[in-house]
Amino acid sequence: MTSDPHVNLTNCDREPIQIPGSIQPHGCLLACDASATVVLRHSVNAPHLLGLAGDINGQKLRTVLGDEVAHTLRNALARTREASRPALSFSVMLPSGQAFDIAAHLFKGTAILEFEPAGASIAEPIELARTLIAQLREIDQTTKLFRDAARFIRAVLGYDRVMIYQLGADGAGKVVAEAKRGDLESFLGQYFPASDIPQQARALYLRNPIRVISDAQFKTVAIDPVLDPSGEPLDLSYAHLRSVSPVHCEYLCNMGVGASMSISVIVNGELWGMIACHHYAPRTLAMGQRVAAEMFGEFFSLHIETLRSRQKLEAAVRVHKALDHIVRDANQSADLDGFFHARLPRLMSLIPCDGIGMSLQGRWASAGLALPKAAVPDLLRLADMVTDGRTWASNRLSMVHPSAQAYFTDVSGVLIIPMSQQPRDYLIFFRKEVIETLDWAGDPNKTYDSGALGDRLTPRKSFAIWKETVHQQSLPWTEQDRQFGDAIRTAIVEVVLHNSELLASERSKAEVRQRILNEELNHRVKNILSLIGALVAHPTAESQTLQDYVATLKGRIQALSLAHDQVVRGDGGGRLATLLEAELSPYRTAAGVIELHGPNVILDARAFSVMALVLHELATNAAKYGALSRAGGKLSVSWLIDGGKLSVSWLIDAANTCAICWRESGGPTVRPPSRSGFGSVLIDRSIPFDLGGTSTVEYHPEGLQGFFRVPAKHLTVAETVEPCAPASPTVRATDTFAARSGLCVLILEDQLVIAVGLEQILNDAQIKDVITAEARG
Repeated sequence: MTSDPHVNLTNCDREPIQIPGSIQPHGCLLACDASATVVLRHSVNAPHLLGLAGDINGQKLRTVLGDEVAHTLRNALARTREASRPALSFSVMLPSGQAFDIAAHLFKGTAILEFEPAGASIAEPIELARTLIAQLREIDQTTKLFRDAARFIRAVLGYDRVMIYQLGADGAGKVVAEAKRGDLESFLGQYFPASDIPQQARALYLRNPIRVISDAQFKTVAIDPVLDPSGEPLDLSYAHLRSVSPVHCEYLCNMGVGASMSISVIVNGELWGMIACHHYAPRTLAMGQRVAAEMFGEFFSLHIETLRSRQKLEAAVRVHKALDHIVRDANQSADLDGFFHARLPRLMSLIPCDGIGMSLQGRWASAGLALPKAAVPDLLRLADMVTDGRTWASNRLSMVHPSAQAYFTDVSGVLIIPMSQQPRDYLIFFRKEVIETLDWAGDPNKTYDSGALGDRLTPRKSFAIWKETVHQQSLPWTEQDRQFGDAIRTAIVEVVLHNSELLASERSKAEVRQRILNEELNHRVKNILSLIGALVAHPTAESQTLQDYVATLKGRIQALSLAHDQVVRGDGGGRLATLLEAELSPYRTAAGVIELHGPNVILDARAFSVMALVLHELATNAAKYGALSRAGGKLSVSWLIDGGKLSVSWLIDAANTCAICWRESGGPTVRPPSRSGFGSVLIDRSIPFDLGGTSTVEYHPEGLQGFFRVPAKHLTVAETVEPCAPASPTVRATDTFAARSGLCVLILEDQLVIAVGLEQILNDAQIKDVITAEARG
């Protein structure tokens, strides 16, 4: 043993296995110039195998092999475009009378010709490949594919053991399928350390997908000369006959293997694994059989890629379908936080996991297995550091986040998905600890020996199962898991951005609505003040007392106030029936005195204010001089829509108007007024002037009749037609004043003038105990 600190695992990685300066002995090699005209180097066994005498180097290729063979090989080299796919010629007869299979490729300006004794016809490789591929073409499950591939390869090629060997993310390999001779121990399910295949060997497996060792204890055959005139060795990266690392031969011998073949399994341009074939005695596989094995390896790789793509596609369709539903539902939700928190179980089903947590706008929620609450802020700080706007995953959280040591049994793996550009907004998938016992094919730790080959790492000498128990890790996150994480992030970001746009739009709309409301309020206040100013400024009749003038003005202002309140509460208008009830209810003295009939007509704000003044004047005149001024008088107000039948649901078209009929009877004899007062002017001219309608008043001796039309533009859709039932009789306020004299009233008002006015009204109503206070905020 040696303790040399310079001997470590990188020694194997630095071994120049592509330029060994020698080949295996089951064939020979000639190296020529790029045009394959002159032989520059040869393996020292070439004269013997090819039946040649004397020195070969420096001779014309046609001299060595004959014009016909040399011409054939030059044409073959002209056809090949990649060194990894040499031109193959089977059963080529040389001048010596011997038949050879020849592989020719051009690499780094050198034409390399490899000769092996002929072993097959041209058709044999194709038939072998077809036989193998036909058995597996319809298989759609990877487990069955691996098992059957190992079984058929062993049956066709005759090796004692065939293993399907899959590489993990850490470079270690696992035997996922095996077919073997009955008396051999099984390697199925066992792991092989990443160091069993050094980095430069992995690179060569990608370049040259087929590798054969006919005899693990062979004696190498040297290349003559080893170095060219410039001092460069011959690069045999793509040569089938390339010699083998002594360490690897020792490794095989320690396993008892006499011969081997490996077929690279390359998926999406990466070394997925390999098909490893072992024989426990020397075994030479003919070139045709190797070609068949290589063709099968390419099919096998494509089949794995196809199955993986199909599985990914099916999973992706499922995930994206679920995400489409979530995005659609989220766009209809006002509470984004609550929406996502409620759907955590659904999101949890999209990626295999044991729990899920979400931090959104400072709120944390979780489902399934999750972190202790006290550990959440610390993990979010880690997320801020490692995500950088991208999905981040670890199946060994405690290795990168030491505080996770406190809860690794619950959570050992995390997949962190940023939900926005804001820090602390994350969706986190959790996986629990999986205690894994790995069955290694022998102790994976290398030993260091000093010997004929110098200080070096030596392969293990025992392949008895060596168990290792691994803690503080979860199942690894696959590339597909990460892709789904990215898809989830994209969907959530889309929702968050859409929600932000909606909020911005709503804020903008709210500002516009507030501005419009303020402008409308300002407009209405100005109109009301102007109208009140006109009412106050109108001259009074000479016979009218001040008390009568004040009462009349107060009634008109109250009518405007009623209209304004109804417009505000009614979102810009009100029902005609409601207006009539409000104006006439003080004058009901017995059932049937006042009758109201008509559909559910809704007036807009302008019409409602105008009709409030008109109806107020009609009602006060009826109470002073008309049907409501004495017992036995009757008032009937009816209205309908001109231009069609009334139905349960109707829409007022442009041609329709609301016709209102006011009929009084049973009152004093009516005489036309000798002059028109301000009230008459309001009745006669308000509707035509302000609304564009008509107004007609007739003074019949038996009672006043008024006919009014409100144009359709001031009317809106009425959902139902309801005759307005007469309201129950009301008792005049003066009849109850005595009952109220013992009341105590508290007035809360922030305008002193209004408060004093109310206090005076209550005092007039015999309520003397009145307290006035300022209403604050």
